[in-house]
Amino acid sequence: MLTRILLLSLPLLTACSNTPAVTSYLTPYRVDVRQGNYVTQDMVARLKPGMSREQVRFALGTPLVADMFHADRWDYVYRFQPGRGEAQSRRLVVFFDDGKLVRVGGDVVAETGTTAAPAPAARVIDVPAEPKK
Repeated sequence: MLTRILLLSLPLLTACSNTPAVTSYLTPYRVDVRQGNYVTQDMVARLKPGMSREQVRFALGTPLVADMFHADRWDYVYRFQPGRGEAQSRRLVVFFDDGKLVRVGGDVVAETGTTAAPAPAARVIDVPAEPKK
């Protein structure tokens, strides 16, 4: 009796084994993950030398990393991991001297269209000093 059931179910099992295309369409949904501080080039363009920490915080938001060993440095780190594809990361570093903005460094680029542009290599951006009055 058991062998009869096995012999009758064998063609049904072999028919199901030839459907790899169906399983490729049934993949789980992957969520886009955004972490950190999203800083645009427009936000960086608002920075002026001599700005206080509060003014920089208003322009860029609260920094992700502000450690006690580098009190005159704030790091704005952003990472975007799409559900499918390569992860993108950006970094902006703001330097202070006596509580005033001195220089900005990092790899923040402006966004074009709906997808973010790839980040270039890190570079230091000097903020020119205001002319003396």
